[in-house]
Amino acid sequence: MSTRDDNPADPFKKALAEATRTLANDAEMGVTFTTDPAGISNDGLRLPQISRRMTREEVMLARGTADSFALRRRFHDASTHTRYAPPGDLAREIFESMEHARCEAMGARSMPGTAKNIDTKIEAEAARKGYKSIVAKEEAPLSVAAGYLIRQMATGRDLPEGAEHVANLWRQHFEKQAGSTLESLQDALSDQSRFSRMARQVIDDLGYGDQLGDDPDSEGDDDEGDDAEAEPDEQDQPDETGGDQEDGDDQEAAPDQSQETQQDESQAQVSADDMADASEGQESDMPEGDEAQDPPPPQPVSDFDINYRVFTQEHDEIIRAEDLAEPAELERLRAYLDKQLEPLKGAVSRLANKLQRRLQAKQNRSWEFDREEGILDAGRLARVVASPTTPLSYKVEKDTEFRDTVVTILLDNSGSMRGRPISIAAICADVLSQTLERCDVKTEILGFTTRAWKGGQSREAWLGEARPAQPGRLNDLRHIIYKSADAPWRRARANLGLMMKEGLLKENIDGEALEWAFRRLAGRPEQRKILMVISDGAPVDDSTLSVNPANYLEKHLRDVIAMVERKKAVELCAIGIGHDVTRYYDRAVTITDAEQLAGAITDQLAALFEVDKRKRDRWMGRRKVA
Repeated sequence: MSTRDDNPADPFKKALAEATRTLANDAEMGVTFTTDPAGISNDGLRLPQISRRMTREEVMLARGTADSFALRRRFHDASTHTRYAPPGDLAREIFESMEHARCEAMGARSMPGTAKNIDTKIEAEAARKGYKSIVAKEEAPLSVAAGYLIRQMATGRDLPEGAEHVANLWRQHFEKQAGSTLESLQDALSDQSRFSRMARQVIDDLGYGDQLGDDPDSEGDDDEGDDAEAEPDEQDQPDETGGDQEDGDDQEAAPDQSQETQQDESQAQVSADDMADASEGQESDMPEGDEAQDPPPPQPVSDFDINYRVFTQEHDEIIRAEDLAEPAELERLRAYLDKQLEPLKGAVSRLANKLQRRLQAKQNRSWEFDREEGILDAGRLARVVASPTTPLSYKVEKDTEFRDTVVTILLDNSGSMRGRPISIAAICADVLSQTLERCDVKTEILGFTTRAWKGGQSREAWLGEARPAQPGRLNDLRHIIYKSADAPWRRARANLGLMMKEGLLKENIDGEALEWAFRRLAGRPEQRKILMVISDGAPVDDSTLSVNPANYLEKHLRDVIAMVERKKAVELCAIGIGHDVTRYYDRAVTITDAEQLAGAITDQLAALFEVDKRKRDRWMGRRKVA
């Protein structure tokens, strides 16, 4: 018997989950539906949530995502992938995208119905990332275009409009550089090792051979050669039952080798005994009552969440923007950014001027009374009329400058910010920095991303240690300083162009980035500190989420936000681009269009400098009662 609380989408979810397990050929695979970003992990799949309304868009997106991930699960071998995956960032992105396209093409061969579903998923992804509006090849991600082109060449299907646009921007370059290598594409699809070798050759053809690292096949050949050379030695050993007389010399030499071995063992034992005696001597030399102390426990990675773990911080980096590109490249990227945002500069500048007027107006609303000179205080002339001997009273306008205020703008540099969102974010941070500098407010601009997609050197180290369970964060952080608080705007202007650099934007681990920005800001000498976060979604890192709980990064972000807001040492606000961040931050606003970002930043920042009207009214009310 059904009730009113039954979710009409539940039967469809159950059917889709069973179909996905069948397609993946894994009856035990977990399938969950969540509002968090979709993904694949060792435990199962995370699919887009389906509401009670069950709109056609929701259903088709869920089906396409399920088919795409299920085919990846079915046709992808992780060990083969790890062996051939290149270490370089952009090379690895291209390699990953081509492998995912191979799995989808394999499914389209045997199960044509999956191709149509995956088309819907690709179309939604292209629309969300604004691929249709891209006008220059440099703005279209090469790795994404490579995946689209491989899928189209392998299946012969037309791509959705936005994806077709990205593919066409790179098609001529791709076919010219790697066309001969891709002639064997159809034959290589069903053999992942062969396809991986072909993908590495394509990456080399495209000009990124320096990011491929060592050839895994040549390493394997060397190992086999060593084994082959070792086999004759083993065959030449004398047989236990007697052996040929020709081996007599070897048999006579054996006792000598045994004696040498015994001598080595004796020397090793003596050395060990000497070390033990030395240790005992050192302990006996210690004053009576002093005991060897255990080493202190390791410090927690996060000051705000002692349970948050990181597998290794060895490969993390905090780097200045000018160290990630040559000055000439930064200038070129900055010019490209200015050109892209030319139509918006007028609107952004008007908003910046509005903010400057509001800040400067507040700077000059304080007065000092009962001064001997200045402007005549008309409000106190009645005293002079009543008593002509009373001296005149003057007032002086007092500048209340914001020299004791610093603002940090923390920008999400994840891959989902590509295109219009990152361009708008960069130009708004630039204009705000100029505006606040005119008002004597220091501004710091920071960015956060990762050094690699889906792991990097941290994941390689984890694989090398036999994959310990629950490793914690499993990617290499990259925290970027675009402009320090004490640097003038003119010196950092070109740095913001770095956000236009191909291959920079990857995963986003918001919790650690927010904690890093907070620590930098809390150490500043200014009395008032403001931290503004601009992001387009929840923290996402496939490598970390595949081996930890699904909410691992989100929980840490919530813990950091809660502690920052509780400490009240820093005023925190956030702006979400196409994503509701009000569930994380108390003071936040969500915008649905990237072009609203300029106004949202300006209004949010201006509101922080305004006097809270309710507090002022309560204070004025108490004065009237008194």
